[in-house]
Amino acid sequence: MANTNNNFIMLPTVDFCFKKLMDNAKVRQGFIAALLKMDPDMIRETTVLPTELEREYADDKLGVLDVRVLLGDGTQLDMEMQVAYFGDWDARALFYLSKIFTEQLKAGESYGNLKKCIHVSILDFIHFKEDEECYRTICFCDKKTGRKYTDLMEIQILELKKLTAKTEQEETIISWMRFLGGKSREEFEDMAKLDEYMSEAYETLKKISADDRAKLEYEARQKAIRDYNSQMISARREGLEEGIEKGEILNKIKLVKKKYQKGKSLCEIAEEMEEEVSAIEKIYQMVKENPESSAEEILQMKNEEL
Repeated sequence: MANTNNNFIMLPTVDFCFKKLMDNAKVRQGFIAALLKMDPDMIRETTVLPTELEREYADDKLGVLDVRVLLGDGTQLDMEMQVAYFGDWDARALFYLSKIFTEQLKAGESYGNLKKCIHVSILDFIHFKEDEECYRTICFCDKKTGRKYTDLMEIQILELKKLTAKTEQEETIISWMRFLGGKSREEFEDMAKLDEYMSEAYETLKKISADDRAKLEYEARQKAIRDYNSQMISARREGLEEGIEKGEILNKIKLVKKKYQKGKSLCEIAEEMEEEVSAIEKIYQMVKENPESSAEEILQMKNEEL
C-alpha cells in the first residue's frame, strides 16, 4: 500500500530514487560537474545509456549498473548507490569499470579511441575504516613516485556515513553528498538553497514522491533492501552461534583427549568434567580409536559422521 503521508519524501539512498533523480538532465549536469570539479556550464551534454552491460559469451557474468552516463567528450560514468554493506565492493567496482572501458572498442578499432571511464561508488556504509575521509578519487599511479600512470580509468568513492558537521566553503561534491544522504524534507530544503541544480533535485524529489505508482515501486525496493539486510544479519548471527558451538565441542574434545592420554577411564573423565557418560562417550571412543589425530581432526571426523 502506498504511503499516504503528505510529508512523505523519497530518500536518494534507495537506488530507485537515485535513478529517478539522475533521469533529470539538469540534476545530472550539476552532480557530474561536482564529481569532475568543473563549472556545470562546461558540461553541455549528458546521455543516459542502457545499464545492462554487454556479454560477449552466454555464460559471462551479467552486469547491471544503477546509472550509466555518456558525456559529450566521450567520458563515461557508472554511478552506483549502495546501502547494504558489500564485502567485495572493490572487486565489483573494478569489474564494472573494466566492462564499460573495454566495451568502447569494436573489432579493429585503435586503442587511441579509448575515452576516460569513471566508476562512482556512493556508499551508505563505511568502506574504509582506517580513516575519516568521506570522499576520495582513486587512479592508477606509480607506486614509488606517486605519479599518475593514466587518466583513462578512475574510481570515486563517496562514503555518506562519514559526513561530519556542515562547514562554510565546503566542496560542492560534499554538499551533494549531504543531499544524497538526506533523511527529511527539511534537510533537502536546506540543501536546495545552495544552487539551482540541488534546487532542481529537490523539486524532482517532491514530484516523484507525489506519484502513487512511483511510491509503490520505491516502497517495494525499500522492502527488498530491508529484507536483504535482515537476512544478512540472521546469517551472521547463525554463523556466530555455529562458531560458538563448534568452539565448545572442540574444547571438549581437547579436554577428553588430554585426560585420556593421562590414562583416565571414560567414567573418570565424565566425573571430572561433570558430564553424563553418554554426553562424551562418542568423543571418548573417537579419541581412543584415533590417538594420533589432533582435536581438530577428530572434530572433522565427528562432523562427517553426522
